Amino acid sequence: MITKPVLTALLLVMLLPGRHVYAGQGADSLSIKIGQMLMIGFRGLAIEDAPEIVEDIRKHHIGGIVLFDYDVPMKSPVRNIANPEQLGKLTVGLQGISDIPLFIAIDQEGGKVNRLKASKGFPRTVSALHLGNLDNPDSTIAAARKNALTMRAGCINMNLAPVLDLNTNPDNPVIGRLGRSYSVDPVVVTKHALLTAAVFREEGVIPVFKHFPGHGSSTTDTHKDFTDVTVRWTEKELEPYRAMIDAGYDDAIMTAHVFNRRLDSRHPATLSKKTLDLKLRNQLRFEGVILSDDMQMQAIAGHYGLDESIRLAVQAGVDILLFGNNTAYDPAIADKASSILHRLVREGSISKNRIDRSYQRIMKLKERFIYYCK
Repeated sequence: MITKPVLTALLLVMLLPGRHVYAGQGADSLSIKIGQMLMIGFRGLAIEDAPEIVEDIRKHHIGGIVLFDYDVPMKSPVRNIANPEQLGKLTVGLQGISDIPLFIAIDQEGGKVNRLKASKGFPRTVSALHLGNLDNPDSTIAAARKNALTMRAGCINMNLAPVLDLNTNPDNPVIGRLGRSYSVDPVVVTKHALLTAAVFREEGVIPVFKHFPGHGSSTTDTHKDFTDVTVRWTEKELEPYRAMIDAGYDDAIMTAHVFNRRLDSRHPATLSKKTLDLKLRNQLRFEGVILSDDMQMQAIAGHYGLDESIRLAVQAGVDILLFGNNTAYDPAIADKASSILHRLVREGSISKNRIDRSYQRIMKLKERFIYYCK
């Protein structure tokens, strides 16, 4: 059994020298604080192809972008990633136009969920399930190192991985069938996720554990519709989170859009104050950044309006609202989300102090990890 001292040691790795990320005069304005709470997806292989994201960075001060290799609405393999050289030019160019360094995020789990594909000139990867079945720490460390170095070479500083979901339902269409879970055993999941995260952190890539409070038992896909895990979910699915937080992990955790009546009888986890503020913040004592899963997925967008979903998510405790723009594409989504947040603050539905808390968590994480990339 992996002990708490071992878990703690995995987290105490050397980080790269931080880049001072606070902007100059006006850095604490409400517009900048709200902008830092937004992570946006876009179309384009080069800055010249993506005027909308350039405007989002310059005008709305968005804090992050998320990259994809395939455009789902267009059913096209042309999105943001063509080859290693092109990727590096794109990411360096985007960082160059932002006053505050960006989170540049990707889903690079390995196996089937893998944006940096061998067919486009990147190294091959293996799935979490493969590594969990091997249960060999050296193999997991080697796979994580290769993945991290690939991301760093592309100036990607945040990986929306590793997955902490337990493989409780192997027929799960979005977790089990895709080999995204290390194991049904929370001890195995914890061990390999922490080994992976430690390597990522050592190489300057922020690991984002997901999907809180557990997506492994679902029978449906939150990308497509409402997903209820009430009957199958158990408290065991919280064990990897509890172990890592107890060991000192405080980087970032991504929410699930799953509905779990055992935690909240009204709202899915991303919109649930009982799940995020009460369970994750107060009971598990997580102090890092809470990142939403894609707010345009149908489990949210199909049942809540944009205004309501943003209000509920921020009130629940979400620090970064992710709009991947790859379930549906809306080039004005950053402008809409920013305007909604400004209005909610003016109306008093969300306090300035609440915005400040998210901004401080985000900037603390950027100070620790963001580095110059050329």
